[in-house]
Amino acid sequence: MTLSLRIGLLCLFACLMLGLESGCLGTTPVQGAVETGAEPTYLLGPEDVLKISVWKDEQLTQETVVRPDGMITFPLIGEVTAAGRTVEEVRSDIAKRLVKFIPTPNVTVTVLKVLSYRIYVLGRVNKPGEFLVGHHTDVLQALSLAGGLTPYASENDIKIMRRGGGDQQVFRFRYGDVQKGKDLKQNLLLQRGDVVMVP
Repeated sequence: MTLSLRIGLLCLFACLMLGLESGCLGTTPVQGAVETGAEPTYLLGPEDVLKISVWKDEQLTQETVVRPDGMITFPLIGEVTAAGRTVEEVRSDIAKRLVKFIPTPNVTVTVLKVLSYRIYVLGRVNKPGEFLVGHHTDVLQALSLAGGLTPYASENDIKIMRRGGGDQQVFRFRYGDVQKGKDLKQNLLLQRGDVVMVP
């Protein structure tokens, strides 16, 4: 076996082992694959910017913003619920409804900008205010974004206020305990619109 043939076989083997068949062998992408900069489980919200495209139909390719009522409008099918759904759920809904007009629609949905995931940190922190975050954020991370606690903050009386379904929930957060590695479950993942209040 010649040296060049051995090198060729080794390259092919490496491609197969690393799962790079698509790059090495030129396979085509899966039809209707979801492209998104957000996590697959991310739930869309108002102000998020989406790009929706239908393969081989430029007229049906557009950028759209999720409205405050959680809806988007798409040609041919009208109103589509986006808020509270994943990108894949929106893509699947659009594709199913387009079947009436296009035999086998190949729909792609991309999150261009995550603008709905806003949290608020108020009170005795160094940089209180509204924070736009593009990933899941817990209480400690939110306090870090706000520059940490001021010297006179009541670190064991922090509250997280969450509004949903017309009701408001309040969760307590004892910063001193978490610092010591105690009761870590209170370091909640924040939801959009949560307010962290530091007295």
